Amino acid sequence: MSTAVLLSWSGGKDAAWALYELQQRDDIEVVALLSTLTEGYERSSMQGVRREVLQAQAAAAAVPLLEAWIPQACDNAIYLQRMNAALAEAQRRWPGLSTIAFGDLLLQDIRAWREQQYAAQGWSTLFPLFGRDTTALARQMIRQGLQAHLCCVDSTLLDAEFSGRAFDNTLIDQLPAGIDACGENGEFHTCVSAGPMFRAPLPLEQGDTVLRDSRYAYTDFSLRS
Repeated sequence: MSTAVLLSWSGGKDAAWALYELQQRDDIEVVALLSTLTEGYERSSMQGVRREVLQAQAAAAAVPLLEAWIPQACDNAIYLQRMNAALAEAQRRWPGLSTIAFGDLLLQDIRAWREQQYAAQGWSTLFPLFGRDTTALARQMIRQGLQAHLCCVDSTLLDAEFSGRAFDNTLIDQLPAGIDACGENGEFHTCVSAGPMFRAPLPLEQGDTVLRDSRYAYTDFSLRS
């Protein structure tokens, strides 16, 4: 009998690849995706991916999408309150569900925080990609058909001109020394449009790039009408 799993879903490549790897396992069934969205922006809280794109990604993966909404000014207490409400909703829909998976790759402090916070609520945590060589993983994703674009760049770490670029081997080759190939240190985030975890590619079109907080370069991606 397989274990039911809820997967944290940002709309980016690591979450998408975690889904793909979990899809290959006979002992795991990903029953839903869980996205954190910011009120007023209608976008994922980290990546800035539009809500309708997240919904289209979930539809392409044939997995339901659950949403946890947080305010624009959100401290840790409010975040946990909203997240716990979403987890309770997930357990109502899938009785017995008690495992949540994340696409984290190498930050041990983030993993430890997640393990502690979710264990306190009676949840187990799963990190299917953790500890991988991120350059090798990035090239594996690309080789096996994942398509994504950089949708957010921290311009204090990486030139803002990288925002909007395709996540491909050329990009990896051109990243400055010290920049993680998967952006795991917060250098960049991505928006996925295709890959082996989806039944069909998403028709996304690239929009404007804006700088927010004098730091983060966000490139907008929307569904082509």
